[in-house]
Amino acid sequence: MAEADLDAVIRQTAKAQTKAVMAAAKKRQAAWVSRAAKAKDKETKARFRFLAKSTMLNATATAKRLQNSAENAADAYARAMKKAMEEPPPAKKPAKRKTDG
Repeated sequence: MAEADLDAVIRQTAKAQTKAVMAAAKKRQAAWVSRAAKAKDKETKARFRFLAKSTMLNATATAKRLQNSAENAADAYARAMKKAMEEPPPAKKPAKRKTDG
């Protein structure tokens, strides 16, 4: 099959976006962990660790929502195309004639 189905492209694009979101989240988490390691007092360390943990939790939830939305969109597209293939083509309307008068 030379061309990919659009629903497969939607799913593939969402997967790539999800990976990008998680990669960015891991970088951000690493930055918070690094700040926690450099922190002078316990309270600041705990705060930065909390931010690191929250970053991953929120990014994971966001990635799941992104993936679910893409799955829903791809499924809706596939259903619409299946329905369109089952419907008969529209009938051609006869050309209008000009009347002299």
